[in-house]
Amino acid sequence: MDYTICLAHDEEQFVAALCRGDREAQRVLYETHYSPLMAICQRYAGSEDEAMDLLHESFIKIFGKIGRYESGTALLAWMRRITVNTAIDHYRRSVRRRTEDIERAYQLSSDAPDVIAQCSADEILAAVQQLPPTYRTIFNLYVIEGYSHKEIAVQLSITDSTSRSNLVKARAKLQKTLTAPGR
Repeated sequence: MDYTICLAHDEEQFVAALCRGDREAQRVLYETHYSPLMAICQRYAGSEDEAMDLLHESFIKIFGKIGRYESGTALLAWMRRITVNTAIDHYRRSVRRRTEDIERAYQLSSDAPDVIAQCSADEILAAVQQLPPTYRTIFNLYVIEGYSHKEIAVQLSITDSTSRSNLVKARAKLQKTLTAPGR
């Protein structure tokens, strides 16, 4: 059966098709939202393969929980939240948490003006992917997703000061990577 489902105009019917497990509806949802959700996964993952695994795990959860989606809320925002939570769950499963005291964190300083403006998006993504998993997760949650240190602490079972410390260290590592000669 070949048909087109318009996400914007007929959301209720589309979500109902997803709830029934309609393969065509699932394909449309996957193809429509692949790019924005993959971008989230790439920020949290250490490699393209890991990002793809996170994406597929996210879609499995999305398809499994689509019955809980409330019409009237932004479908993509709902899917983004599931994807971020999937990345957090992955982090919890795969990393032994290191605790660092804020007192040992150091301040950032740079002689290079506006380093980020000189970098391509691919260079920045590659630098983020090189961060240790703890730093990468906290950096993404705080800088990209807008979580507070208190929220991060709850999500990752760490202290607020550990979250702050690891963010400072993540930024320092990113700065070092992005300002390294010959990058």
